[in-house]
Amino acid sequence: MPFINPEDGYLTVINLFRTETHEQVDRLVSEMRAIVDTAAFPGWISSTVHRGQDRPGTANFIQWRGKEDLESRYAGAEFKHRTVPVFEEITTYVRLMQTEVELSRRHPSQGDATEVSPGREDCTVLEVLGVDPADQDELIAAVGSSHDWLVDTPGYRSQSVLRGIRSRTLDRGGLSTVGTDNDFVVVYSQWDGKASYDAFRGMAEDERPAARRKNEDRRKSLTTEHDWNTYRVVHSRSASEPAVV
Repeated sequence: MPFINPEDGYLTVINLFRTETHEQVDRLVSEMRAIVDTAAFPGWISSTVHRGQDRPGTANFIQWRGKEDLESRYAGAEFKHRTVPVFEEITTYVRLMQTEVELSRRHPSQGDATEVSPGREDCTVLEVLGVDPADQDELIAAVGSSHDWLVDTPGYRSQSVLRGIRSRTLDRGGLSTVGTDNDFVVVYSQWDGKASYDAFRGMAEDERPAARRKNEDRRKSLTTEHDWNTYRVVHSRSASEPAVV
């Protein structure tokens, strides 16, 4: 199963898709599983499919050896003439984000590595934070420091912070750029269940610990946009595993 580790040096691509109905989510997951199960692209490391919980949609957490391999995939006929049209038909929103892992920290009970796997049954939260590129380093530091108080929060398992490099979307059979380079940060966190995360998110501000309030104020001051959803991992495969025929 894939692991989130800044020392691996992978290009991590997080693809977000939204739909209008849960039936469309079913089709999205099916299409993604078919791609993942037969993937044999040069430089492809792993793909992990997430199904949205709070809002209809999916996320695909993909690890690549580097940018050249990803661009080769995007330039291929199969991607242009099969993958893109299918996703344009199903979705109402697409964001393909190139990132690199800056840090990944865990509750002491979670061992020495952050694993992403359907067998773990995590409630996964994906947040995309908009930021002025000049403030990106400061926002990464602010978000990363929140682990110090999150570790005492019931249900918290892990938090990984990824530096946004470039973002694109589907555009009439091709790709177009969203925003500017380095104008976002992705936060990938794992919880022991949705109830724990909902309790954390819904805590009244005057009941939150002082360290949390201070950290959140700093984060908000650096953030220009905030988008999030909760997910469950439903499928994963790595290049070391055989393709499904």
